[in-house]
Amino acid sequence: MTKNPLFYYCMAKVSVGDQAPAFEALNQNEELIKSTDFIDKKIVLYFYPKDMTPGCTTEACDFQENLSRIKRKKVVVIGVSADSVQRHQRFAEKYDLKFNLLADEDLKICKSYGVYLRKKLYGKSYMGIVRSTFIIGEDGKIEHLFDKVKVKGHVDEVISLL
Repeated sequence: MTKNPLFYYCMAKVSVGDQAPAFEALNQNEELIKSTDFIDKKIVLYFYPKDMTPGCTTEACDFQENLSRIKRKKVVVIGVSADSVQRHQRFAEKYDLKFNLLADEDLKICKSYGVYLRKKLYGKSYMGIVRSTFIIGEDGKIEHLFDKVKVKGHVDEVISLL
């Protein structure tokens, strides 16, 4: 196990029933989006590794395709990754995404939700965002969480819990 203190900090996870950590960041339209903007609204806050990659594109398009179903339940969808505002702009334009994508370049939001973790790929270890989704209730508490999300069928699973 590593002795890197950052690793241990990033291991902190929020649990169902916890107050959701507050967040604020710029979206793809360079607007400051804050968790306090959504008081008394349910939020689907999903974290993903990188814009324009196959799994992240599929997940974003699935959320967009089902956005009217989600909005009917009076729920807001927010995506978060470490990509820049400009990259989010290109991603949202290319796939006609109509929900907020937050640019968490300093990883502050990812770390506060415990989704920036050590990952392994082809035997190499590195720090990265683990695909995760949090359903935050109108009271600001975590109602459901999904970690290590598999993209296929995920949005339908989220909608079934709203």
